[in-house]
Amino acid sequence: MDVKIESSWKHVLEDEFGKEYFKELTEFVKEEYAKKKVYPAPKNIFHAFELTPFDDVKVIILGQDPYHGRGQAIGLSFAVEKGTALPPSLRNIYKEIESDTGKQPKTDDGDLSRWAKQGVLLLNATLTVRAGSAGSHQGHGWEAFTDAAIKALSDRRENLVFILWGNYARNKAGAGLIDRSKHLVLESAHPSPFSAANGFFGSKPFSKANTYLKEHGEKPIDWT
Repeated sequence: MDVKIESSWKHVLEDEFGKEYFKELTEFVKEEYAKKKVYPAPKNIFHAFELTPFDDVKVIILGQDPYHGRGQAIGLSFAVEKGTALPPSLRNIYKEIESDTGKQPKTDDGDLSRWAKQGVLLLNATLTVRAGSAGSHQGHGWEAFTDAAIKALSDRRENLVFILWGNYARNKAGAGLIDRSKHLVLESAHPSPFSAANGFFGSKPFSKANTYLKEHGEKPIDWT
């Protein structure tokens, strides 16, 4: 299948495109976009891959679903369009960055492309969603595709940082997709207001990630 995705990722994931689940997923997504309002815009479905080629990845931050409100989803986990009000989880992420690093993020800008261009893969497990209907595209094949991307990073790269917030993301490590002997895995509660006080605040993932990157000869991430 001729999938429009960044060339290095296309090579790494080429086996997935010929599998039956991906063909069925493609038909499902096409039909959804034709008949429903779906986010993100079609050009941004693979935005995370476009901004962070396979060999440039240093850090992976896993999300679950794109935001399902207007003007929010841009194909990067936890990010929203510039000028859009920050969702609660992203506000808490920014609070932790300031507490952790002593530097204040650009709190008026939720477009995290600036992180992605430094090597932070902002990957949702499901890459599309129906407007106003959280989880509506789960269970149609996206999870198999993004799991393949996670496993490829774990298997083919070394000394990456996997940041796993909440049980959904943490289960990816438990499922054997990530080799802890080769990579740093940082786990905590989700930054959602419902759980942030139960272990997200004070977990210091941003400084820990940068310390690990510097120890392995990589340039740290500017999280501001």
